Amino acid sequence: MRWDRLTENGGDNGSEEGGGDGRAPGDAALFGTDRVVTRTFDTPEFRGVTFHEVRSRSIVNRVPGASRMPFEWTVNPYRGCTHACVYCFARRTHSYLDLDTGLGFDSQIVVKVNAPELLRSRLSSRQWQGAHIAMGTNVDCYQRAEGRYRLMPGIIAALRDHANPFSVLTKGTLILRDLELLQQAASVTDVGVSVSVGFVDEELWRTVEPGTPSPLRRLDVVRTLTEGGIGCGVLMAPVIPFLGDHPDQLRATVRAVAASGATSVTPLVLHLRPGAREWFMAWLGQHHPHLVRRYERLYAEGAYAPKWYQRRITRQVHELAAEYGIGPAQRGAPRRIPASREPLLAEPTQLTLL
Repeated sequence: MRWDRLTENGGDNGSEEGGGDGRAPGDAALFGTDRVVTRTFDTPEFRGVTFHEVRSRSIVNRVPGASRMPFEWTVNPYRGCTHACVYCFARRTHSYLDLDTGLGFDSQIVVKVNAPELLRSRLSSRQWQGAHIAMGTNVDCYQRAEGRYRLMPGIIAALRDHANPFSVLTKGTLILRDLELLQQAASVTDVGVSVSVGFVDEELWRTVEPGTPSPLRRLDVVRTLTEGGIGCGVLMAPVIPFLGDHPDQLRATVRAVAASGATSVTPLVLHLRPGAREWFMAWLGQHHPHLVRRYERLYAEGAYAPKWYQRRITRQVHELAAEYGIGPAQRGAPRRIPASREPLLAEPTQLTLL
C-alpha cells in the first residue's frame, strides 16, 4: 500500500469535487507506514472487512477552488465505506493507496483514529476563522465502522466547544446515537443535517446500496432528528436513470420524504466519475445489460447526465415537493461566530478502538 504517497496537499482531499492524486513531489505524507495498524474483527458485521488504523497529520481539508460544492472545508475520519454503494463517487480515492476501487473500497477501511484530537487542535489555532465544516461529503462518517471506533462524538464535541458551524450528510442510522451532542451544538452554532435517500424502492436499494440501512429506516432518522429539534433535510441522491426515475418512483419517494417531516428535499442525478463509472457499469452489465447502451449514450459527454435530463428531474421533484408541502434546500452562507462567544467546557472523550 502506498501510504507514503498520500499527501496533505493532494491525495486526502475530502470533497466530492476534489481529487488530487497524492503524488505531488515534496509534499509531506499524511501518515507513514510506521503509523499504520491493520486489524480484522471476527464479528458478523465486520467479517471480510480490514481496518487500517492511522494517525493522520491533518484532518481539516480545503475544497479545491474549482469545486461545485457550497462549502470550503471538510472533515472525513474514514476512507473507504462498507455501505458498498455501487455508484459511490469516492471509489477513485482508494487508487491513491494502490487499493482496489471495487470490492477493496467496500472492505479496506482507513480509520483516522486521532481525528477528534486533530480537529480540536485545529479549531484552537489562531489561524482558524470559524468557517463552516462539512462532513460525510466523501464517505459516510456514520458507516458501520463508526459503531466500533466512535470518532464522531469527539468530533462533534470539538465543534460544539468552539461554537463552529458544521453540517453532516449521512445514510447511517448511527447518527441518532449522537442526538444529544447535536442538540448541544445546535444551541451555540449552526448545525445542518441531511440524510441521503434517493429512492424508496426496496429492490433497487438491495442491489445498489447493499450495506446501508433501508430507505425507510433512514427516513425514520429524519423523523427522529426533526422531533428532537434538529431540522433535517433529504438529499434525494442519486436519482438513477431508467431504474429510479419513473414518475411513480419519484412521487413515492417525495411522498415518503414529506411524511418524515424533512425540512427540504434536493434531487441530485447520478454522476459517474472515473473509478465509480467502471464499477457501476460492470454492475449494470451484470444486472441490467439492456441498459448499458442507454447509459453509454446518456453519459457520453462525461461524468454528468445531460443538462436537459438533470433539469427535468429537478423540475419533477420540485413540483412534487410543492404538492406535498416541502421545498428545495436553501443554500445559505455559513454563520460566523462572534469573537466574544466563549466555548463550552469540554468533557473528556474516551476514544474506543476495540
